[in-house]
Amino acid sequence: MFGKPKAAGGKLGIYIHIPFCRSKCDYCDFYSLAGQEDKMDSYQKALLAHLKETAFAARDCSIDTIYFGGGTPSCYGEKRLRGLLAAIKKYYQVSKDGEITLEANPDSVDFKSLKLLRRAGFNRISIGLQSARQRELDAVHRPHTVEQGDEAVAAARKAGFANLSLDLIYGLPGQTISSWQDTVEHALALEPDHLSCYGLKVEEGTPLAARVAQGERLLNDDAQATLYLWTVSRLAKAGYGQYEISNFAKPGFASRHNLRYWLTQPYIGFGPGAHSDFGGRRYSWLRDLDGYIKGVLEGGKLLDTEDLIPQEERGSEYLMLRLRTAKGIEEWEYRGTYFMDFGPIEERLRLFEGQGWAEKTAEGRWHFTPKGFLVSNQLIADLLERQEHARLSDLLPRAQARFQGRK
Repeated sequence: MFGKPKAAGGKLGIYIHIPFCRSKCDYCDFYSLAGQEDKMDSYQKALLAHLKETAFAARDCSIDTIYFGGGTPSCYGEKRLRGLLAAIKKYYQVSKDGEITLEANPDSVDFKSLKLLRRAGFNRISIGLQSARQRELDAVHRPHTVEQGDEAVAAARKAGFANLSLDLIYGLPGQTISSWQDTVEHALALEPDHLSCYGLKVEEGTPLAARVAQGERLLNDDAQATLYLWTVSRLAKAGYGQYEISNFAKPGFASRHNLRYWLTQPYIGFGPGAHSDFGGRRYSWLRDLDGYIKGVLEGGKLLDTEDLIPQEERGSEYLMLRLRTAKGIEEWEYRGTYFMDFGPIEERLRLFEGQGWAEKTAEGRWHFTPKGFLVSNQLIADLLERQEHARLSDLLPRAQARFQGRK
């Protein structure tokens, strides 16, 4: 199924999806389940089996990032988490300096469990703080208090985590500019190494979407834009460089695993709904806990989607994903890798520059400004349209030449 790995530099990331939660937040559309703790042991067996059977395909790769996401991995139990990490270390070649991240909610961690996880090899933790106002947490049914958030950070530091990230959300129900600024200042006082600041999105099928449909009002796009631009400026002053639309870090603390996605580097995902980009293919597993367990342990259907990615699509991914980052894109990197004309792309970027949406560095790299990040979806769509037009324009003379050669 996988073929020979095509991992740049032989490096590969692993993502482990833990779909269990103590409760579902109103805005969440990730594949996660509440009240399914009785299935954790069966799920553990499935994950361990899947990790083992996949290891041969990755035998030539060095695993330099491992990410446990969810759901809420910290509610899965430190013993199971340690068992999964031990299996990865047993079956795969894990780099000595590998980044190993655990997502956690404040209500499901304590010093004892975090100390055991740190000793097992977890060296980065991402805590879902979200807000420093209790009424905002309650408004979306977050299962923790502000005080528990502070205690979780203190416990993580005491347990030896020297790489700590906090997640925050702006645009929550009842939030104001002032309350968001208080949340950011509260987070900064906790001295994290990394901050992820996400704008609230109303996802179809969530309880929040139903509330909005019934008339609940949230901050509009202009208000969210104000919060975003203030955040970029404030975090820069505090020493956190913006390296992606929603992510900020002190020097040396950018998330190496998340950068894999934006830099189109290979990774393998495990668990229901998890995605992979490996061996020249992109694929995903069934978004169904019972189906995933059965598929692994009994040989039932497991694969949900699978695509072989053509070169031109990789070129589109390069534009779409790297323009989410502060690193951006570069002409000869694009030409040399994807053999496509950069001229039409740069022409549009110069127009964006005139609007204050993009800029070119002294090294010749184009990237969006914070104002450009706010409208990045529209800008990237425009660039992809230009790319497709240039590709078709290039194909026409080639087709005509082949036709003439057959006469």
